[in-house]
Amino acid sequence: MSGQTAQSVFLAGVGGQGIVLASNILASLAFEKGFDVKQNEVHGLSQRGGSVTGHVRWGGAVHSPVIMEGEAHYLFALEELEALRWAHFLRPDGLALVNRQRILPPSVTVGGETYPEDVVERLAEYGRVLAVPAQAIAAELGNTRVANLVLLGAMSARAPDFTVEQWQAAVSACVPAKHRDLNLVAFDKGRSAAGPAPAR
Repeated sequence: MSGQTAQSVFLAGVGGQGIVLASNILASLAFEKGFDVKQNEVHGLSQRGGSVTGHVRWGGAVHSPVIMEGEAHYLFALEELEALRWAHFLRPDGLALVNRQRILPPSVTVGGETYPEDVVERLAEYGRVLAVPAQAIAAELGNTRVANLVLLGAMSARAPDFTVEQWQAAVSACVPAKHRDLNLVAFDKGRSAAGPAPAR
């Protein structure tokens, strides 16, 4: 796979949304396929509400885990404003996968700033956008903490490097056994929510 062009995923969210798990699943997925994989440590504030980001890259030969501005093939965002905050990392032909959830930052809750109402529309200026009600789907499953798996499921419908079975195996390998079934159901729900890939 030495000729495989490196693929880059920039992950963004807030503390407590499961960015670490999503990063680990992506890294495991690519590694088991035989790709060279680089993953950086997730950076940000660990407490709920703090901005958190991570980088995962895979390909024939990947020399650095760091994604530069304008180089991400995928922006995986678990919160709308975080998607907009980091949208400049997306390639013009990249895809932003966005959980339709809003978590008001302190700057908004104290009344100093306003949460933008047109996040998805503004994201379209940076690349393609797939907005998924991952939080709502996870709530229907009885556990909002699996919204990250719902969004990964949606991503799987747009990532041609891997089969659905490979995705499912990576999920199973990375989540605790007692939560495996729920996470796999959440993944499948997200994949269905993404719908078929549009013709390009």
